[in-house]
Amino acid sequence: MATSLRHSFEIQRRVIGALLMREVITRFGRHNIGFLWLFVEPMIFTLGVASLWSLTGLGHGHGISFAAFAITGYSSVLLWRNNANRSMNAISANLALMHHRNVRVIDIFIARSILEIAGTTMSFVVLGSIFCALGIMEPPVQMLQVIMGWLILAWFGTALSMVTGCMSERSHLLEKFWHPATYLLFPLSGAAFMVEWLPPAMRSVVLWLPMVHGVEILRGGFFGPAVRAHFDFAYVLSACLTLTLVGLAQCRILGRQVAPE
Repeated sequence: MATSLRHSFEIQRRVIGALLMREVITRFGRHNIGFLWLFVEPMIFTLGVASLWSLTGLGHGHGISFAAFAITGYSSVLLWRNNANRSMNAISANLALMHHRNVRVIDIFIARSILEIAGTTMSFVVLGSIFCALGIMEPPVQMLQVIMGWLILAWFGTALSMVTGCMSERSHLLEKFWHPATYLLFPLSGAAFMVEWLPPAMRSVVLWLPMVHGVEILRGGFFGPAVRAHFDFAYVLSACLTLTLVGLAQCRILGRQVAPE
């Protein structure tokens, strides 16, 4: 039993590794800086947003660094939004791979999620390190809490990607609605505000969104006593677990329906 399980995990590890290599080559190619675009692209976006927020003075008056506020905010959005966006029609684009018996629907989603998480994480770490070295912002106060918040957002993004990816295979209309929905979710995701800054009635509304809890955990660790973070570990973990179970069930159903080209 244990030997069979280890063998299965080894096969899946090799499959996901091969899918990762294929995805990197397909998306970034071998020209220019190649796979470095994996983290340079989100880094450019985050740096641009941080610069705009700096020029508009957003973040001043709250006693925290606008650069750290922008980096933690926009990086957290990229972590779950890019995950879900890249999962759209992922199976249709890789139908030829489904001829291989060891390649499953979930493997394609996992490979794409790992790639997005890796790119956003590298961007977040590199930008944060550079800004800290230049004295533009202070290092995180509680690194363990920052890592915990980041992992929760990564988990949420991965679970969300499985759900949206499977649903997009059933109806291509989802892709048309999803992209506008992500723009509407952006101002509610906690990226541009702290829950403490909102009126009490609005706080209870935004805290229904799991990603808000992840951002609050992240910023609570980053800024420490300088901010009052509002989050519920039990709620966000339950939401992520529920979304994961739904995503796994959808992957299983879709796997039975996929007809390789």
